[in-house]
Amino acid sequence: MKKTVFTGAATAIITPFKDEQIDYAAFERLIEWQINSGINAIVVAGTTGEGSTLTDSEHKAVIDFCIEKVNGRVPVIAGTGSNDTAYAISLSKHAEKSGADGLLLVTPYYNKATQQGLIDSFLAVADKVDVPCILYNVPSRTGCNIAPETVAKLILHENITGIKEASGDISQVAEIAAAAGDKIDIYSGNDDQIVPILSLGGKGVISVLSNLFPYETAKMCSDFFSGNIKESLKAQLDYLPIINSLFCEVNPIPVKCAMAHMGYGENSLRLPLTKMEKAHEETLLKLMREKGII
Repeated sequence: MKKTVFTGAATAIITPFKDEQIDYAAFERLIEWQINSGINAIVVAGTTGEGSTLTDSEHKAVIDFCIEKVNGRVPVIAGTGSNDTAYAISLSKHAEKSGADGLLLVTPYYNKATQQGLIDSFLAVADKVDVPCILYNVPSRTGCNIAPETVAKLILHENITGIKEASGDISQVAEIAAAAGDKIDIYSGNDDQIVPILSLGGKGVISVLSNLFPYETAKMCSDFFSGNIKESLKAQLDYLPIINSLFCEVNPIPVKCAMAHMGYGENSLRLPLTKMEKAHEETLLKLMREKGII
């Protein structure tokens, strides 16, 4: 029986910056607040954590820091995927040694891959570690989609235990659920599709929204699992305006802005990402004020 890394809501946590460097003091406060608010897991150095513009040493240090500060209170999943499979293996082995509870492996981007290339690449990583691997399918960013039949082949590996589905294609999620059954844990990669994916047997969400609303996002999942579907759906729809605002520009531009206004680091990103457009920022802040978080 494969191990489920987490059930419920995992925050795809930001990496706070100060003076263009990692703000570890703000990062520690954010980690503590997330855990105290009831989040079920933390994903570090993923897309939202700006893993793609962290240096190799920073990427490893952020993973190490998060694992140390969490100290086993919730699972930590490290973003270790790359378009360079050899580098993904190296980073994954480092995260495993550091004590990560799971790995998040994004599909190769830019150079992309055939479906067979995806199989070979993911298996190459899974063969070199002994920690659960969660595939990350986000074709809008990578230009590369993991087909349901490819997922069905990959789950034969004992270390490939989950998939973060951010294709936005509910029909594809249904096909994965039908093909894989209980052999893979499906997580929503889109905050506007948490309840729909849970209804297809999903185990939870890897969330941007939960940076701002950890308790509420976790509760959306727990309400669903406890049979309070009506309340879960109400929350999904209630938070839709702020979810849309968090994705009106490419992630993590809006969430980095939001978290800066909540006191977690500066509104600072590394190029090619730039600050949120003023009109979009004003809309986001208005929604945050309405929710009472600033």
